[in-house]
Amino acid sequence: MTNRTGVWVDLVGQTEAVAELSAAASAAANGTGGMTHAWLFTGPPGSGRSVVARSFAAALQCTEGEGCGECSGCHTAIAGTHADVHIVEPEGLSIPVAQMRSLVQLAARRPSAGHWQVVIISDADRLTEGAANALLKAVEEPPDRTVFLLCAPSDHPDDVSVTIRSRCRVINLRTPPAEAIAEVLTNRDGIDPETASWAGSVCGGHIGRARRLAKDPEVRERRESVLRIPGSLRRPADVFACVDQLVGAAESEASSMSAARDDAEKAALRTAMGAGGSGKGTAAAERSAKSAERDLEKRQKSRATRAQRDSLDLALVDLAGFYRDVLATKATGAHVTLNHPDRARDSAALAGQLSAAGALRRIEAILDCREAIELNVKPRIAVEAMLTTLQRG
Repeated sequence: MTNRTGVWVDLVGQTEAVAELSAAASAAANGTGGMTHAWLFTGPPGSGRSVVARSFAAALQCTEGEGCGECSGCHTAIAGTHADVHIVEPEGLSIPVAQMRSLVQLAARRPSAGHWQVVIISDADRLTEGAANALLKAVEEPPDRTVFLLCAPSDHPDDVSVTIRSRCRVINLRTPPAEAIAEVLTNRDGIDPETASWAGSVCGGHIGRARRLAKDPEVRERRESVLRIPGSLRRPADVFACVDQLVGAAESEASSMSAARDDAEKAALRTAMGAGGSGKGTAAAERSAKSAERDLEKRQKSRATRAQRDSLDLALVDLAGFYRDVLATKATGAHVTLNHPDRARDSAALAGQLSAAGALRRIEAILDCREAIELNVKPRIAVEAMLTTLQRG
């Protein structure tokens, strides 16, 4: 793995992208070239799209150079606390037009603490049509000291509109190799080499997930329970047990992730609205507080739904990867790296039972399930249909 320093130290396997962004940050700092005011970072899950965006934002705000990683500009930009770095992350299923209009207005101001106003949109593929139109107007005529950094799985029109993409400089990221991920886990996180190597080989190129797999026994058990499903679907009745397992695990994980944050947000809101006060105007304040709390609960519910879908989608990706291993095993003479090398015996056993067409049908069923859930089909219904296909073929 190439050694990196400064703000680029957390990027794994992105040598070409780092070189291009470093040159751009240097040109911006030295005034030696025109600055591109809109960038689009694309790449598969785990490639580090938002990490790259934050690192580039830090390089642009660096007070000592082009991303020293030591100054306050670098530290606050990476941490998301810089006054002139605004990070847009969908708390619900999408990024609404009101949120984008507010950010566009904020980005139009001159920088107050740094060199640039930087807007990072972590999931540009979740912009609503209205939000995308609001962003387009800003990208078409950007203020002099404003930079928009968009992150999306790809530059396909389904992810980012053609009009927005055409005004962006596109940086394509690649999936980091397992060896590079293992090296980072060992050298930076202190994880033993054997565990790091295993986590790097089964994380699908997602360094964040590799870290969680290496450190959290619950995450490892959830993955194991998902990968046991193909061998558990012996009878039609097994479908319902696996539905409960998949959907229930996603709901439980989303609930555990949201509970503490939800309670803290409600407590902060009550305090800000003067809960427990007395005297003139208390009744009106209480009514306003209740209305604000209902709005907060609505946002929290949408966020929990998104978290549940993301958790379930990760399980579906693992399942699809397993059947892809089955298909690869059936391909005589094929030298393909398995998604789940630690389950090679299980995928080989299933490869002896299924035809190539049967494996493909199961992969298609999983992909159809993912699409159905994104189209707001109830997860339990979509998962039940998928598992029925997995069981029957």
